[in-house]
Amino acid sequence: MSSALARQVSLGVSSSAAEGSFMTGLSDERFYQEIAESTTGIARVVMEADLIRQVPTCPDWTLRQLATHVGRAQRWAAEIVRTRSAEFIPFRSVPDGKAPRQEGDLEAWLLAGAQRLVDGLQEAGADPVWTLVGMGPASFWARRMAHETAVHRIDAELTAGRDVGLAADFAADAISEWLSLLGKNDAVALGDGEVLHIHATDEGLDGAGEWLVRRSSSGLNVASGHGKGDVVLRGPAAALLLVLLRRRPADDPAIEILGDRALLTRWLERTPY
Repeated sequence: MSSALARQVSLGVSSSAAEGSFMTGLSDERFYQEIAESTTGIARVVMEADLIRQVPTCPDWTLRQLATHVGRAQRWAAEIVRTRSAEFIPFRSVPDGKAPRQEGDLEAWLLAGAQRLVDGLQEAGADPVWTLVGMGPASFWARRMAHETAVHRIDAELTAGRDVGLAADFAADAISEWLSLLGKNDAVALGDGEVLHIHATDEGLDGAGEWLVRRSSSGLNVASGHGKGDVVLRGPAAALLLVLLRRRPADDPAIEILGDRALLTRWLERTPY
């Protein structure tokens, strides 16, 4: 399991955050499309690049290990959905979770995992299953795995020295989902009374591009909308996401930072993806 997924499995997520983790303005069909396209992007990179190359944004992994994680994680989520599991399934116990030894078989293995996941999600619909924040609709995994796969596509593309990109609405939804999954343990990233304000400047987000994050007794409280923050991050949603997930440095020229930069540094240090 990746550090991100492992960390999310063990989170103490507040009830308000758990509720937010099921809320999205994007359709399940959009998430299916993103899963397929991001997996195809990863497969393309791993077939063209040296598989032993280290991934700079996941320094403990090679490209082969990144691909193995994606294929296994998708099969893990697919097994939860397929069996309508009400309990956590051990990550390494899923069928066909081991990547093939032959490099030429890796592309087909990756694409088959994505198809298995999408097929399972389409069949399950809103049936209740185990999720990272308790029982919820199987569609939770459409959103979670669309963003998980997209982030690792970016990791692969950065490793290969390629340009990366995300649609603004999808990046904004990824920010919302990530913030909703942060739990009680992450509250130490903010001091009492401190507020982090994130503002995506893309046109057409229709109010879905601003977040106010505060510390509360139950964890982190995330609200949508405009307000005063001790530190403010402004910029395109895709650039904001990459900074928040530490795929780009905070001094990225696409991002404007206003206020307490030390607070931002602390936030990024204590909320790794």
